[in-house]
Amino acid sequence: MMRSSGNAGNPRVKRTHTIALISAVTSAIKPATIEIKKQFESVTIWNILDDRLLEEAGREGGLTRDLYARMRRLIDHALIEGADGVLLTCSLYGPVATDSREIVPVMAPDQAAFEEIVSQDYNSILLIASTKPSMEDSLERLQALYAGKTTVPQFHATVVEGAHQAVIEEDSDALAEALFARTQPYLDRIDAIFLAQYSLAPAMNGMMRRTSLPVISGPRSAARLLKEVLK
Repeated sequence: MMRSSGNAGNPRVKRTHTIALISAVTSAIKPATIEIKKQFESVTIWNILDDRLLEEAGREGGLTRDLYARMRRLIDHALIEGADGVLLTCSLYGPVATDSREIVPVMAPDQAAFEEIVSQDYNSILLIASTKPSMEDSLERLQALYAGKTTVPQFHATVVEGAHQAVIEEDSDALAEALFARTQPYLDRIDAIFLAQYSLAPAMNGMMRRTSLPVISGPRSAARLLKEVLK
């Protein structure tokens, strides 16, 4: 279904883009929304939430064929109803976005962040997550991007289980402090940090101040790439 825009013939009218966020947890929505609104002068955020996606993936042992098809239906719904771009905020379902072949951009949550990391000449990267499954999944997919490359950074990964409460309370300073405490043993051997979950993104600025290192987060990288693609 095609959607016409009343602004199409008038270059003086700002183009309002509609970005659909497909999420499995509510804590991922706000970080993605904030970063997208920073990049676009005029944007409508459309939230599509299926809060059983992670629960059922955990019960089934990962991304099954049925769950893959379920996410595909959510993406199709966003596209049929006129979204200009679709961003998944749950990394477990990233392969569904990666497999998409649409004119409208459909992005995996960490697709842009991974591209940003690979484009740099980092010698050593620390990946931070709040759960072990998220850490292992993100680390495996990031390492796979370096297959066949002559220069591969050293990867470190850690889980900050205490971050969960700060995420729930939306306390970005407490979150940054929890992440920083876990990061300190690695500071003398890393030159970049990757926050592997959208829920950790609010700590990005605080972590940059505390560590003086580049800190990459999925929401910011994704928002920048969406702006580039849609401009």
